[in-house]
Amino acid sequence: MEGNRILTSELLDEDKISNIRPESLDEYIGQTEAKENIRVFIKSALMRGESLDHVLLYGPPGLGKTTLAYIIANELGSNIKTASGPSIEKSGDLAAILSTLEPNDVLFIDEIHRIPRYIEEILYPAMEDFYLDIVIGGSEGTSRNIKIELPPFTLIGATTRAGDLSSPLRDRFGIISKLNYYNEDELYLIVKRTSRVLNTEITDEAARELAKRSRGTPRIANRLFKRVRDFALVNGEGIITNEILDDALNRLKVDKLGLDETDYNLLLSIIEKFNGGPVGIEALASSIGEEVSTIEDVYEPYLLQQGYLKRTSRGRMVTDKAYEHLGIINDKKNLQ
Repeated sequence: MEGNRILTSELLDEDKISNIRPESLDEYIGQTEAKENIRVFIKSALMRGESLDHVLLYGPPGLGKTTLAYIIANELGSNIKTASGPSIEKSGDLAAILSTLEPNDVLFIDEIHRIPRYIEEILYPAMEDFYLDIVIGGSEGTSRNIKIELPPFTLIGATTRAGDLSSPLRDRFGIISKLNYYNEDELYLIVKRTSRVLNTEITDEAARELAKRSRGTPRIANRLFKRVRDFALVNGEGIITNEILDDALNRLKVDKLGLDETDYNLLLSIIEKFNGGPVGIEALASSIGEEVSTIEDVYEPYLLQQGYLKRTSRGRMVTDKAYEHLGIINDKKNLQ
């Protein structure tokens, strides 16, 4: 299993995790309510001498679910073992992962909503009563059920689609936390921290501007920071100024509000090919050459949150705000 990279086991230290990730709740910026609640739950579990209840983290991609999982393990003083939902294809895959757990380990499963339903059933007794119930043997006459006791452990599941989790699985998580988009001030602090970690100076004005153009998402802020750093090194003196930042992001086709080329293609496709909508998600995906899941998970949440796109019972529609941002006259509105 380990050779196929379905399972990895890590002891949290600076050599194992990129130092751009915070390693404690005190370092973790944003998600204040969820963070402080988790802090209480961790302290309570440690005071009781018990494993932390199972944790479900959900929200759009790039908001820090994986980082928070590692921090939880670090705060517990536990080892963390990681797996990905799509890589667990057979019941034996999950059984092999669970059977390697040691007392108070943390098992982190990313994209947990993509575990097949029939495999989920192995998780139910493991989560509730810490035992593994598996069938061994070949034919019906020789097969039998065996139970294997498991040590107490904490399962942390991460998903961008909490609605796709089955009710039986979702109900077995004792702690459920939604991660929300970050505000400009929080992203500003993240950008400044990244500049210190990567030893690259950025002016306050440029840091504030980068925060505005990062779609409320730390992962995007850090990715753009690294690319702008390249321009600062090659075209400047290694310092990220507002002028360097603006030139770099214009070259990367990231506008003042964080919309990129794919966002523009998506909105323009609805306007130009489907008369502003409504349009079904499958037709929209085909028109811009993107996967449905990519649109739903990566691009659509921010466009919906910012009010450029709306969902209706008949499909997706662009809003007046989108027409205004794109500098296009809404002919449908003029005909009303």
